[in-house]
Amino acid sequence: KERFKEMFRNIDVLSLSATPIPRTLYLSLMGARDMSSIDTPLPGKVPIHTSIHGYDERIIRDAIRKELKRGGQVFFLHNRVKSIDLVRKKLSELVPEARIVVGHGQMEKDELEVVMRSFVQGESDILLATTIIESGIDIPNANTIIIDRADRFGLADLYQLRGRVGRAGGQAYALLLLPRDLVQGDARKRINAIRQYTALGSGFKIAMRDLEIRGAGNLLGTRQSGHIAAVGFDLYCQLLRQSIDRLREGKSAHRVDVTLRADFLSFNEAETGRGDIAAFIPSNYMPEARLRISAYRELAELISAKELNTLRERWVDRFGKLPQPAEHLLLATKIKLAAAKASISTVEIREQKLMLTRNGQYIFITGKRFPRLHAISPKDKLNETLKMLQNI
Repeated sequence: KERFKEMFRNIDVLSLSATPIPRTLYLSLMGARDMSSIDTPLPGKVPIHTSIHGYDERIIRDAIRKELKRGGQVFFLHNRVKSIDLVRKKLSELVPEARIVVGHGQMEKDELEVVMRSFVQGESDILLATTIIESGIDIPNANTIIIDRADRFGLADLYQLRGRVGRAGGQAYALLLLPRDLVQGDARKRINAIRQYTALGSGFKIAMRDLEIRGAGNLLGTRQSGHIAAVGFDLYCQLLRQSIDRLREGKSAHRVDVTLRADFLSFNEAETGRGDIAAFIPSNYMPEARLRISAYRELAELISAKELNTLRERWVDRFGKLPQPAEHLLLATKIKLAAAKASISTVEIREQKLMLTRNGQYIFITGKRFPRLHAISPKDKLNETLKMLQNI
């Protein structure tokens, strides 16, 4: 694709993907690329039944025999070439009547071709393979896939692997096997997501969840995953918008770069404690992750109070009355905009003190003391802070 773009400068490129990687997806959400989604499934397609199990040889044996009984074939994915022969021996003991072939990327081309032809023509029942089957494999008679150590795969990988079965329209099954010890962290999030999104046309939702888990990645580099903690989400959005505007229109909007910290304000739903007021977009207000990410992006790109009011009206019109956490988030954004207008880079509220920073130096509005807030409730403190900033 890149070679074509080098050869023909004015060429238009249309890319199709079941699950765009986070970097590509985020480029479209930020406006750097245009994107359309196709949600209509093929006629006759049915969702793949996805189940998650701790490693259990009885479950493996029963799943294989069930598929063979209805005349189908099975993919068994084990992504370790070193131990793949041991797995073949174990499968032979569990299901001695099954004909098993092994395929992986370290085999000679001709040898691998013989294996694949044998499976395609129905001369074998189980294809024990690595992730070489992830793309380009279309075998209508293979309608069960068993994925060993599913916690080691990315979300998009799991989605692609699951798509190797159910190609002919019949009911297909995907079994994800996990180690007996509890899977934690991002692996648990990926497994839960692949179990949740089983409906037809779920590729976009899978990609959105992958974006939430992995982060947007390094947009202009070679790395496909990562995070943006080094500069922060707000600044990241502003820099990207600035670059896109400059390329499209030859001009860029003024960048707002303000940090707001308060000992009573929490921007994370999971970290809200006693006495804190929450400032985020609740999932029950905007149910789709794609909408929440887009809303946060729009907030981060605002450059004026007028734009903020327009955004607020649009949210109310589309989603209904704002919940308290969303109200607090908009109020916090309004404080940032007022601070930016006064060239203030940091706004920090600690107990009753308001500490403002401009060009790395603290600002003392009167004398040599930090401004004092008289309000008691957290929300009133934010409103009082806003009035002070608007009067600077």
